[in-house]
Amino acid sequence: MGHDGQGATEALLADQEVRLLIDAGRANEANSLFDQLLAKVPPDLDPWTRAAILTRRAVAAWRLKRIPLALELAAEGWSDIDAEKPTGSYAADTLGRLGYLLDGIGHRRAALEISRVSVEVARTGEDRDILAHCLQGLAGTLNFRACELPPELAEATFREAIPLFEEGLSLATEGRIHIALLAAYGAALAGVGELFRAEKTANEALTLAARQDNRWARSVGNWVLSMVRRRQGRLDHATGFGRIAVDEAERINDASLLQRYSQDLADICHENGDPIGEAEALRRNISARQTAIETLQEGLGQALEQRRLAIRAQRLATAAQELATRDPLTGLSNRLGLERSAQGILDRATASGRIPWLVLIDVDWFKGVNDAAGHAAGDAALREVAQLLRAECRGGDLIARWAGDEFVVLLTDAVTDHSEGRTSPVGVAVAERIRMAVDQHDWTAVLGVTQRPTVSVGVATGHDTLERLFANADVALYRAKRHGRNRVEVYTPSEDYAIKPPR
Repeated sequence: MGHDGQGATEALLADQEVRLLIDAGRANEANSLFDQLLAKVPPDLDPWTRAAILTRRAVAAWRLKRIPLALELAAEGWSDIDAEKPTGSYAADTLGRLGYLLDGIGHRRAALEISRVSVEVARTGEDRDILAHCLQGLAGTLNFRACELPPELAEATFREAIPLFEEGLSLATEGRIHIALLAAYGAALAGVGELFRAEKTANEALTLAARQDNRWARSVGNWVLSMVRRRQGRLDHATGFGRIAVDEAERINDASLLQRYSQDLADICHENGDPIGEAEALRRNISARQTAIETLQEGLGQALEQRRLAIRAQRLATAAQELATRDPLTGLSNRLGLERSAQGILDRATASGRIPWLVLIDVDWFKGVNDAAGHAAGDAALREVAQLLRAECRGGDLIARWAGDEFVVLLTDAVTDHSEGRTSPVGVAVAERIRMAVDQHDWTAVLGVTQRPTVSVGVATGHDTLERLFANADVALYRAKRHGRNRVEVYTPSEDYAIKPPR
């Protein structure tokens, strides 16, 4: 395995120690060590190394029946590498363990697909043990798939698994992976009728399992011997080996093994005319399947909860973003909101042949209003102006409070009439409606007998940037102020003209 720092190496070795304790049936010790590891994820890891650590811990949590934690760790590890192209040994290790978890919840087809990918990716890496482990995962999944197929189809699947086991055994010549490969290899041999080799391989695996206190291999090895004896017609012996396989699978909390072996044991007992043994095996099979169903239910519940939290977070983020672009006093867009939305409006106007208009509004003598009526009344007046702007504009127009007593309306005109080469000055009409609405509004409730506010308005148009349109409208607004206020002025490149309010 490539070097990813001392911390990563230590974490992976510690995770392996947890797995050894689980395979030995020492669940209490495994849980204790596992709890110590959970808080320790080495920093500064690349995504695939971190994902490998997380998915190894997901498998450990799964075997320890800590299902929500297993799903959480698996989801986190999977998310870490979701956008990455899988390459190298750590990527293969991650994919292989995700395949194991998918198989554990009964998603056999997906497990087979991801296990195949894990082997392909492992071949791009340098770690022989990880390649051997991925080969064992794929071949083991094929074994279980073969057991679920009709006899006429099962043999071909067992035969597909055999060369994978053999390649793995050539890579891992000792240790836990070697024992796992050896034990499961025997099942494939038994599946194709090579009973002598299957029995020899199973006994060799059981000898090694006894030396290393590996109950997982004991379970698989006894299952293989049960398969062999069943094919030989020696059903009493098949029953004995089958019961040992089921007991060991139960002790190490491997629901997948327990389901498979208890079902086979029930079939053997039925063939042997042993209804009591069959009933007991079926009871344990139903219990194992119930555990799998509960796991799926728990996983679905957790997925639903995560989706709920994701939607809630998305809504909070949207609300925060909306708040950041909204003026708290008037409820209109603020300067940031205008700047964020303006370019889209301008682009759509250009694409659809419409003319954009920018209307810049300034409340006349607003400082005098504040001084005479107070700042609270001034704020109320600004809110009232905002309401008048909403009333005089269309639903698709963008209305914003630019700063202080300045407001901006960005809107688009009707489609350009290319035959005449002109456009209808809708922006000017809106500007004039706004000016008149403010001028004719009854301000008594807001300002009492204080001086009535009016607005001066500058208008600019054309296919241009927001900054340029604003600058042009500002020139027109300055002219409106200079020419007596309470009026609309329009900026044009060639001439300046004023639209005076009716007397």
